[in-house]
Amino acid sequence: MYPPKKATDQQDAGRNQLPTLSPRLFTETSMPLKLDSTIAAIATPPGLGGIGIIRISGPAALTILKKIFIPKNHSCAFISHRLYYGWIKEPKTRRNLDEVLAVYMQAPHTYTRDEVAEIHAHGSFAALQQIMALVINSGARLAEPGEFTKNAFLNGRLDLTQAEAIIDLLRAKTSQGLSAAVAQLRGGIEEEIKQITEQLTTMKAMVEVAIDFPDEEAEILNADALRRQIEPALKALEDLISAADHGRIIKDGISAVIIGRPNVGKSSLLNALLREDRAIVTSVPGTTRDTVEEYLDILGLPVHIVDTAGIRQARGKVEEIGIQRSMAKLATADLVIMLLDASSPPHADDERLFAETAGKPLIIVINKTDIKRPEIIREHYARFPDTAIVAVSAKTGDCLPQLEGLIYKTITGANYSAEPRPAIPNLRHQAAMTKALRAGRSFLQGLNNELAPDLMAIDLQTALDYLGEIVGYTTTEDILDKIFGDFCLGK
Repeated sequence: MYPPKKATDQQDAGRNQLPTLSPRLFTETSMPLKLDSTIAAIATPPGLGGIGIIRISGPAALTILKKIFIPKNHSCAFISHRLYYGWIKEPKTRRNLDEVLAVYMQAPHTYTRDEVAEIHAHGSFAALQQIMALVINSGARLAEPGEFTKNAFLNGRLDLTQAEAIIDLLRAKTSQGLSAAVAQLRGGIEEEIKQITEQLTTMKAMVEVAIDFPDEEAEILNADALRRQIEPALKALEDLISAADHGRIIKDGISAVIIGRPNVGKSSLLNALLREDRAIVTSVPGTTRDTVEEYLDILGLPVHIVDTAGIRQARGKVEEIGIQRSMAKLATADLVIMLLDASSPPHADDERLFAETAGKPLIIVINKTDIKRPEIIREHYARFPDTAIVAVSAKTGDCLPQLEGLIYKTITGANYSAEPRPAIPNLRHQAAMTKALRAGRSFLQGLNNELAPDLMAIDLQTALDYLGEIVGYTTTEDILDKIFGDFCLGK
């Protein structure tokens, strides 16, 4: 039976990677580790900042807070989810360590569904280290990476797909990646899996009834009805598996390389796409002697883009090395952007360079349209009739949006849409869905071959087990350790 829906209260989306606390602060006086222990960590990134947050979660959270925090109003009773102003004091010496705000959050209305306390101190690394030492010495232990979120999962606050969405939120490079992570955090994939699970569970119940009443098997197992039920479930799985490939691109991005003869405007195009002067631009051919690399957000698609040295017969050792590096980047690129010059007729070097792109997704960009040589532009179009081509001016920005749209479509296979991105399965989900799909198809084949009900029930249960692995109901401990081990400390 599918587990009940988790709580949907909105929580903090996470923080960045944090430094390991100095061992000298936690050696002789640190508390021993306990299975039911209270955990603590600095939940804000290292470096200078106005605020630094220390998070404490577990049964002793409020007790620890009371030991080290002295509110301005000494008689306060710590109402849940209310900020209090006061000081962190060293319990033995009563020495003030920092002026802070503190909040106590009563279970189960917390991120972990355990008791939680937070101390909002100044963002000094030294101050946060000293406060953390007090917290540890007062009964907490240092949290492992991702342990807060792992406890939220184990306590039913999140399913596994929602827990994974939090790390996707932390790592989102573009607005589309962020949108997909938020959709997953809101339970998008869980809802899809729930619907498929309910369909398979209904069918499995019918098959098991047929097993229990073999004399009435023919009446109970209506093959046509079962086909009508299994086929939409299989189609839903196929759609989710297809979406995973697109999701990998949205989350991880692609590498693109700009190639072309010297002085066709490669560096100018890079600067135009970046909306800033990153690469040196001159009228002297061969100015770029090495690769220049940057990251772009092209319509929500993360693109690692490389401006290369102009490719021609090298004139000197330095230029030769630059051209070799350009060819190496070309070999590993996910997308090639080949520039032609709208002010110069087609050249034999363009043909040779075009041949080097064989087998790669390719966009030809005719640059310098501001020079107004339409007859040459037509020649370029005619030379490469079966290739995606767009004419632009890197100098004026003319038609750059069309180039960005073409990059998006070439990589994703779809036109850009500003609609919020639905939840997208990751590689772990895709692998489990593929196995579930295989088991579902085996059930359908068994149904067509009039296989015994007990054998078909095994296929359905196998599919259900793999679906349960996605949301975390049949997931092994080593998979959980791998998932939460990728989180930062403090989340």
